[in-house]
Amino acid sequence: MSQAEIANHPLVTAIRSKTIKAGVIGLGYVGLPLAMSISRAGFQTLGFDIDAEKMVRIDAGNSYIEAVPSDVLAAERTAGRFSATDDFGRLAECDVIAICVPTPLTRYRDPDLSFVENTCRQIAKVLRTGQLIALESTTYPGTTDEIMRPILEASGLKAGEDFFLGYSPEREDPGNRDFNTSTIPKVVAGDGELASEMMKAFYGAVVDTIVPVTSVRTAEAVKLTENIFRAVNIALVNELKLVYDAMGIDVWDVIEAAKTKPFGYMPFYPGPGLGGHCIPIDPFYLTWKSREFEQPTRFIELAGEINTSMPRYVVEKLAEGLDRRLGKALSRSRVLIMGLAYKKNVPDIRESPSLRLMELILERGAQVEYHDPYLEEIPRTREYGHLKGRKSASLDQTTVDAFDAVVIATDHDSVDYASLEQWAPLIIDTRNVYARRGISSDKVIKA
Repeated sequence: MSQAEIANHPLVTAIRSKTIKAGVIGLGYVGLPLAMSISRAGFQTLGFDIDAEKMVRIDAGNSYIEAVPSDVLAAERTAGRFSATDDFGRLAECDVIAICVPTPLTRYRDPDLSFVENTCRQIAKVLRTGQLIALESTTYPGTTDEIMRPILEASGLKAGEDFFLGYSPEREDPGNRDFNTSTIPKVVAGDGELASEMMKAFYGAVVDTIVPVTSVRTAEAVKLTENIFRAVNIALVNELKLVYDAMGIDVWDVIEAAKTKPFGYMPFYPGPGLGGHCIPIDPFYLTWKSREFEQPTRFIELAGEINTSMPRYVVEKLAEGLDRRLGKALSRSRVLIMGLAYKKNVPDIRESPSLRLMELILERGAQVEYHDPYLEEIPRTREYGHLKGRKSASLDQTTVDAFDAVVIATDHDSVDYASLEQWAPLIIDTRNVYARRGISSDKVIKA
């Protein structure tokens, strides 16, 4: 197909004239902000989700995602550009479909692509000629070709001729007020020249900057590379924390001094473990896929071992602190976890190390509660169903007096750390909260 034929393809021209309808499957932390960006760019947008409660809240103009203010959601609905449904038969109405569903790991750290596979089966039921299907979920190189294509082609239509495939990895960062879906550069790739042009036309109209790459597999590898880089470097500083602690050196002081070097160094910070929907999970997608090519991924696997071991290190520091400072065994203690979310100032608990900390402390026979200003109650999770329903404790002197120790797992900005230091007999600080605030106290142990 010539460049002129590509440029004048009906779907390409319809995208450029904004006369298409776009569909977004999965209205969570990735999908709802994307749907709002598409709608605000001037496209008719239809959101899909299996969660009926989300449909109720969207219909009421009540956002459940911090990155999407309720007034923005309500305005797009009132303008008639955005609506949502749990009727997947309506996918036939959409010219461009973006898939934003979870890609978790199994308990054995193998990729769980069941959400992607089931979504593609739903699309295949109503797939029609001329549609563009774009995957945004993080996955291993080859997913679009090896998983999506066969399921969609079971409809009898052929990819690259009847319908088109693309990949554009999400780059959401919950709680980051400096960037949003529209301002974060977007990597895009299509399966073939025509699909690539469609992807560039569509996402180029939705976000400020697109970054076209040569193939779908390259785009799939980009997201993994970004998060493997972070996982490995966080593991490095977590390991340095253990080594320097044994030497009586504060790793936080080391990092603060090292980052003054204007070249050749980038600061990463230790913590109680990794959380979120990307960094703890994505590296293992490449580890799993690399076995097919008999290629070892030693750095990735070692980084995973170090990062997943950090909650145990924190609990050992807690037990040691209780014994040495208060003369009390962990098994006879009451512990308050400060912060349940995986990062500060968000209500997101996906893969949060705080949940693992709670589990480990309970296993040691202690009583444990949590306080989080963003999470009133622990929701249902895949791994920690036994913690569901626990409610956030209040944060006042009377409440804190009843605990033997506080573990700062997430450093939410809204917490009154100065008062907490006065109330608590012992604080295990995994985020360097007190040093960063210039508060020196013999009650505080860094971990």
